[in-house]
Amino acid sequence: MKLYSKLLSLVFSSLFFYSCGDKKKEISKENQAKPNILFIMSDDHAYQAISAYSDHLIQTPNIDRIGKEGIVFTNACVTNSICAPSRATILTGKHTHINGKVDNLMPFDTTQVTFPQLFQKAGYQTAMFGKLHFGNNPKGVDDFMILPGQGQYINPDFITQNGDTTITGYATDITTDITLNWLEKKRDPNKPFMLMYLHKAPHRPWWPTPEKFKEFYGKEFPIPETLFDDYSNRGSAAKTAEMNLLTHMKYSYDTKVWPETIAKMGKITPEVPDLVNAFNNQYNRATDEQKAQLQPFLDAISKDFEENWPNMTDEEKMIWKYQRYMQDYLACISSVDDNVGRVLDYLDENELSENTLVVYTSDQGFYLGEHGWFDKRFIYDESFKTPLLIRWPNKIKPGITNEEMVQNLDFAQTFLEAAQIEIPDDMQGESLMPLLTSNEEEWTRDAVYYHYYEYPAEHQVMRHYGIVTTDYKLAHFYYDVDEWELYDRKKDPQEMNNVYTDPAYSEVVTELKKKLDELRIQYKDSDELNQHYIDLHESRMAKSH
Repeated sequence: MKLYSKLLSLVFSSLFFYSCGDKKKEISKENQAKPNILFIMSDDHAYQAISAYSDHLIQTPNIDRIGKEGIVFTNACVTNSICAPSRATILTGKHTHINGKVDNLMPFDTTQVTFPQLFQKAGYQTAMFGKLHFGNNPKGVDDFMILPGQGQYINPDFITQNGDTTITGYATDITTDITLNWLEKKRDPNKPFMLMYLHKAPHRPWWPTPEKFKEFYGKEFPIPETLFDDYSNRGSAAKTAEMNLLTHMKYSYDTKVWPETIAKMGKITPEVPDLVNAFNNQYNRATDEQKAQLQPFLDAISKDFEENWPNMTDEEKMIWKYQRYMQDYLACISSVDDNVGRVLDYLDENELSENTLVVYTSDQGFYLGEHGWFDKRFIYDESFKTPLLIRWPNKIKPGITNEEMVQNLDFAQTFLEAAQIEIPDDMQGESLMPLLTSNEEEWTRDAVYYHYYEYPAEHQVMRHYGIVTTDYKLAHFYYDVDEWELYDRKKDPQEMNNVYTDPAYSEVVTELKKKLDELRIQYKDSDELNQHYIDLHESRMAKSH
């Protein structure tokens, strides 16, 4: 949107003025040898929406550039596919049942050591800008500006060390402006840096800039093969989850139909009143000038909806919602890609690229209509897998891919090893350095562990844990059910057929259950801990009522 008020320059001048002295001052050989770390993470960015993985939806040339100049991981995944728990795992290098952040509401164990603290202690200059999602005072960072909670796309609020502030503009652009300002004016050239550049986008409710609205509204995107999945030969969890595009995606909040249009058309939608209010809360953050730029697109969406919706079949309605979803979601991603390019260009122009390890990832995957869904949470691939592209010139061979089972659990140890900082014994991941430096024989993992907890809750995805290898996926759904699911990842990549009871897979089930038990012991998880977190959840729900 690039709609900045004079407040933006005042904020930068008051919050970011810094004199780092003579930038030509000789840097010590020790610090010169230590790499900078630039950790770029977006929120809910599906790997399917990065052209390095697939170009059927969008081109992302700047994000792709990281992979072309480095490595693309095709089996990168998360330990718990939901925002705040994923971030807690990244920061601590521990599963969520250890760091306490098992869901978005459960408190993080603040006694946990985070990897930025270790970088700061080791003499790195550290900073964090954008979306953290939990806590208002991140540990181990010399400087920060973070969005409160989920944050806002339009004229976002920020929490800073000097008090809260609101900046006029678009969150993706502003987060980048803050990041570049820090690199230009606050970075100490005599120290290596560890910089976390964290986007809100493309998290729901997917508000693009007017420029991206203009580019993407009206585009048609290919329909997923499984859009009309009926969940046959799957368990209860898939059948009862509440994230179906037709029945659970909201009309005003998600698809941007004017609330007045919904009201005028009468009882044709299941729209929830508080989500209509949520639309108004988003839209009313805009200035009059910003509203004038958004209005033509919102008018066009509502006109289309009012004229055509009543005569559509359910199949046509599903497709209409899918296209509207993709238009806004991908428009938000296009802004992220543009801004990633700005930062990569800055590194090149200031001779920082050669000694900077750059990571692009998301806090988890996301459904883009596959199985009729949006959102995440499941161990199924679209939410379980996450994009991971890493560039480190002279260390990583350019243009390579890797299929090993790597996790967000591994990031902390990877960064610490790259920076030659001692890794705490209680971290639970495995450094990716052997895979980054073509020493694959030193990689030891052949399976990963997953555990999702937030249930009963929004989207009603049942609690489950499981084991995933390159060939198979075994999951146990529990709490109010006791169901197992097994998927052959090679023969059934869309995970349409649960083969848990198929006699042909009996030996696979036996072997995977044994390995799953071993992983639960290794990562210190158990049925007793399951019950502990169930009890905490039920207690919290009882108090809220």
